Amino acid sequence: MYEHPLHQIIKACDRAISAKDFDALMEYYAEDAALVVKPGMIVRGKDNIRNAFISIADYFQEQLTVKQGEMQIIEGGGDALVIMETQLFFPDEQGGTTEITRRATYVFRQENDRWLCTIDNSYGTSVLDVEPAETV
Repeated sequence: MYEHPLHQIIKACDRAISAKDFDALMEYYAEDAALVVKPGMIVRGKDNIRNAFISIADYFQEQLTVKQGEMQIIEGGGDALVIMETQLFFPDEQGGTTEITRRATYVFRQENDRWLCTIDNSYGTSVLDVEPAETV
């Protein structure tokens, strides 16, 4: 059965986030990429995205683990829309683990035979539940 190359790229990104290897993670982002940090807040550009991931790791006490669930990839015109379940695991206040599953949306662009993330939105359509995003 055919597996789209983005399956492996997204798995590599999840591993990099979980391992806090942000240099490796940035290899999969376009220079002009945008990241939804949270609904209402977007950062643009690899440097700002890298810094946002560092802040996110700090927020989760360096214990955030990211995995993927179901995934659909729709490709056209050199771009790919990825609609998937993003599973987040992090410690709770009682010493246990909290699991959250989001229905995420990502956009990748093919450049020189490489897929690069241009829009990273782990919140998916829930961004519609807040005021329009502020861009940093």
